[in-house]
Amino acid sequence: MYARYSERLLKELLQEFRILYLAGPRQAGKTTLARKIAQDLGMQYISLDERTALSSAQTDPHGFIESFSEKSVVLDEFQYAPELIAAIKLNSDLLLPHEKGRFFLTGSADIFSSAKTQEALPGHMARAELYPLSVTEKVGTGFNIIDFLLADNLSLSDQLPLLSREQLAQSLIDGGYPELQDKKPRSRQIWFQSYLQGRLFKDFETVYSAKGDYHTKLGALIPYLAGLSGNLLKYASIANDLAQNDKVVKSYIEVLEWMFIVKRIYPYVKNRAKRQAIEMPKLHMVDTGLACHLLGIKKKQQLLNSSFYGGLLESFVVMELFKQMAWAEESMQVYHFRDKRKNEVDIVLEQNDGRLIGVEVKASNTIREHDFKGLNKLGELVGDQLKYGIIFYTGSRFLPFARGNRSYFAVPLSLFWL
Repeated sequence: MYARYSERLLKELLQEFRILYLAGPRQAGKTTLARKIAQDLGMQYISLDERTALSSAQTDPHGFIESFSEKSVVLDEFQYAPELIAAIKLNSDLLLPHEKGRFFLTGSADIFSSAKTQEALPGHMARAELYPLSVTEKVGTGFNIIDFLLADNLSLSDQLPLLSREQLAQSLIDGGYPELQDKKPRSRQIWFQSYLQGRLFKDFETVYSAKGDYHTKLGALIPYLAGLSGNLLKYASIANDLAQNDKVVKSYIEVLEWMFIVKRIYPYVKNRAKRQAIEMPKLHMVDTGLACHLLGIKKKQQLLNSSFYGGLLESFVVMELFKQMAWAEESMQVYHFRDKRKNEVDIVLEQNDGRLIGVEVKASNTIREHDFKGLNKLGELVGDQLKYGIIFYTGSRFLPFARGNRSYFAVPLSLFWL
């Protein structure tokens, strides 16, 4: 079993809040982690994936919650019983100030993303996310990319271990689902087929209250989105290509985001950047392994020769940032930047103090002058707000660059494996 580095934070949150909601995709490891925490802290564990428990929760939500008396409880797959929210709120309101960690909820859909459900538990609930395994968790090191980037002065060895293109491609194909890490290609294919048919479609129907022929539409949309990973999201273009209604396409993508299948990254449109930025989100697949399966990519060379490699590599870096933010000392806001002249920065990180870090991802082992074009443009627009710029690349040397009074760095992607 892999150690999950967010475990310590989750236990701290249970000491500080009455309710903790842990959201993340199916099979990311939430149940395993929730069971471990329940055992460590002496909490009762109930899965709402179990039919009898779910029926009780739905037919008598207040009685169901009251049945736990004064015992703290884990309610796994909570998205199946949103009827419990009002009962939990009532129970939480009656707790004494020192009574914390009463409810640990987990869900494979982010039902608390809507304003209505957020307002139901004001101040009572902490929210956290658990994604599939990060590279750091897979290799068992203590490195955290967010803490590294937060430092005022970047410091690394001039020479990092070389990560070959083939090794990087295999990592993208492997993805992060814990159960898949030791499976052979044929078993992986069967697992993904079961995941899509037995879990994804089932959860989509629950969250969306889908009717009609949604299976066919969703079955066409998800592989299309896998091929779009790392690119701008144009709903009308998708709808036109798939002969679907653009409003339906947008609503489906929203639900897939609630289910942690895709993630939308919104543009940085603050200050002077707002006037020149294209206000269009970028789309990323949460797991590159799932994306490769949907695209029919099974072998390293197949991925390296495909048109999807660059976009999936960018998605890999984006999701490593989100994964490792779960146990970093501070969080950041994640954006992208693209102006009307196609100057772009793949990732714009905003610290709590408003300073920015521009991040570019290159599937190349060399850095050239024009690779700084987007970072330079962002720097012109935000001035001293830009702390520095980084280009992740497949070389092995950590190299500083200067453009005027701005600091840039070429950083090997092998950094993630430290």
